[in-house]
Amino acid sequence: MAKTFSNFICQQCGYQSSQFLGKCPECGQWNSLVETAVSAGDEKREAINFKLDDKLFRLADIKSQKFNRLSSGFDEFDRVLGGGIVPGSIVLVSGDPGIGKSTLLLQTAIRIAGSMGKWEGRKVGQKANKINPPSHKPTIPQTRNILYVSGEESAQQIKMRAERIGKIGNNLYILPETNAETIVSAAQRLSCALVVIDSIQTLTSERLTGSAGSVGQLRECAQILQRFAKDNGVPVFIVGHVTKEGSIAGPKVLEHIVDTVLVLEGDDMHAFRILRSSKNRFGSTWEVGIFEMHDEGMLEVTNPSQIFLEERIETRAGGVVCATIAGGRPLLAEVQALTTATVFAVPTRRVTGLDFSRVQIVLAAISKFSKLSLANLDIFVNVAGGLKIVEPAADLAVALACVSAVLDKPVKKGICVFGEVGLLGELRAISNTSARIAEAKRLGFVDFVTPQRFKTLEDAVSYVIHGE
Repeated sequence: MAKTFSNFICQQCGYQSSQFLGKCPECGQWNSLVETAVSAGDEKREAINFKLDDKLFRLADIKSQKFNRLSSGFDEFDRVLGGGIVPGSIVLVSGDPGIGKSTLLLQTAIRIAGSMGKWEGRKVGQKANKINPPSHKPTIPQTRNILYVSGEESAQQIKMRAERIGKIGNNLYILPETNAETIVSAAQRLSCALVVIDSIQTLTSERLTGSAGSVGQLRECAQILQRFAKDNGVPVFIVGHVTKEGSIAGPKVLEHIVDTVLVLEGDDMHAFRILRSSKNRFGSTWEVGIFEMHDEGMLEVTNPSQIFLEERIETRAGGVVCATIAGGRPLLAEVQALTTATVFAVPTRRVTGLDFSRVQIVLAAISKFSKLSLANLDIFVNVAGGLKIVEPAADLAVALACVSAVLDKPVKKGICVFGEVGLLGELRAISNTSARIAEAKRLGFVDFVTPQRFKTLEDAVSYVIHGE
């Protein structure tokens, strides 16, 4: 058996060193040398043992597997995953500290372990024929054993949180461990139906000498978990830390290795949590799940539009209801604007829940085509309830909310708006118009301002603000 050792390899030019160097001598890049496990004689052994018949298959001859998805116990969670948990998948869940990642995954583990989750009838795969390579044959676990691995909390801490958020089943196992090989061994011994790793930054592999959280350890541990998930057909959830910029800590290869990347969003001022998918090999990347944080854990929000609008004051100027699409689901939210005379040489612009650059474009269009002077005004724009809107359909709502605030005139009652505002003041059509209107009608809105009805920003302002 070939001896295994580690080398430091530059991720830019491939230079190898037996010890860590801050700067690569070959290409001059700083902090580019990453510890990597190397096995002596790998290339020679692969050349000898390579058998073409065992590795080369005609795609049409490969027999696809049909898998039942495992329900997480949360309809909102299943929606974001594309219909449930796929056996053998590896899912990375990230978010700010204290946002609720560990709570959500512990609740999921408790619900599945307590037989609250079930194997749904949603299938993955199509019919094929003939051969089925061994590497394409993950086995679906028949047990209900769930393994929750924590490298950050003790078993007693997890027990205290679990007692608060749900009824604990007999087949939920806790493993306070940071060694990746030990974790895989324990998961195989239990024949787990699900494994949760909290978090990947705390794991280390025996094959490397670097500290936990280093680039080499992150990549090696992720690959160990990936091989375990694919070979045994066991879904693995991994908690990942984020940097102060909000991106997932560690190398980008971590996001490439996993099948799904989920981001849990929210802020300290609101109880709402939004679960988004930025990568999903088994479903759409546009779906979102809405949760609310309570003492007993995460609760699903089944009617988010109504909750986002329940504290709205219709008679105040500066508030406009916008119909947006979050994934495949229409949501209604209030876009608010506040304008005051500035006391500074340069007016203040503050935006929350919207793209700042798009709001700047909309303000320029208002100033140009609505004949309103905004140069001496501080402008604050917000989406009520902590929701983030990333699509351009909110442009028209931002424009009408700002005009309403500047003129101190509330918009007409029962109006819901959506549409993109162009640089020339034109209103451009957006997708899923019928779904937006249907959701607005369900909540009692009867009048709709859309690009199909009004062609320019001036026309929309005249109708909504002035009633003309």
